[in-house]
Amino acid sequence: MTTVSHPAPPAIDAAEELVIESPRKRAWRRLRRRPPAMVALVVVALIVFAAIFAPLIAPYDPTEQSWTSVRQPPSLAHWFGTDENGRDVFSRVLYGTRASLAAGVVSILIAVMFGVPLGLLAGYLGGWTDAVMSRLTDAMLAIPFLILAIALAAFLGPNLTNAMIAIGISATPIFIRLTRGQVLATKSEDYVEAARSVGNPHWRIALRHVLPNVMPPLLVQVTLTIAAAVIAEASLSFLGLGQQPPMPSWGSMLNSAQRFLSNAPWMAIFPGIAIFITVLSFNVLGDGLRDALDPRSK
Repeated sequence: MTTVSHPAPPAIDAAEELVIESPRKRAWRRLRRRPPAMVALVVVALIVFAAIFAPLIAPYDPTEQSWTSVRQPPSLAHWFGTDENGRDVFSRVLYGTRASLAAGVVSILIAVMFGVPLGLLAGYLGGWTDAVMSRLTDAMLAIPFLILAIALAAFLGPNLTNAMIAIGISATPIFIRLTRGQVLATKSEDYVEAARSVGNPHWRIALRHVLPNVMPPLLVQVTLTIAAAVIAEASLSFLGLGQQPPMPSWGSMLNSAQRFLSNAPWMAIFPGIAIFITVLSFNVLGDGLRDALDPRSK
């Protein structure tokens, strides 16, 4: 009795697996292979969690004053100590996370909402549109980011909303220039020429074929710019142009702590550590995303 041997199914090598792997899964796989980026992602997630659930985590009201607990050092009752008005520093740092993340997210949404469409128009249309947009962008980029944000915040008025608007306007030229450069490199690709040759209108080519392929660099830039926005918000609050007392903000807490550095250093240490960890985490996460989303990365 003869047996019929069936041929073994062809093995799929690593190269074929990479071909059939979706870009999202490939980016996540590359990101998982970078421990610093994964640690930064976990820290960012914890910061967002603390900002959302600050009312449940904070043991005290961040604005509640206690004249019997003025400038007490860290203890079991007050983990980060108290400030010059007897307010719990740990609770104020938690609530300050809300102001910093709100400034980072909202201001970057403003910058993306205006910067990406303008950069897309400048890069795709070219001609006088590109020339005018480029000159205006160069003029805004000639002014340092923080100086422009301070000037706009002082003009609009001292509060958190105006600070977010000022930071968003100051960051808009960054996204205009980045989007324009990516569109100039993408619109000459073969698939764009093919879409144009079959009669697709310009708006469809720009939105369906060009814009999705420039999103990875924009996503990386968003992560890095959030870190810059957190520093800008802290700087504006330090100067009295951001979150107004008695509502907590890391910058305003540092402003109050500068008078008590020798007697109560914890008033400055913990808000400073919060700023440092947040900015470092977003920057490391941005570097990891840049490597993970780069199609030339091995």
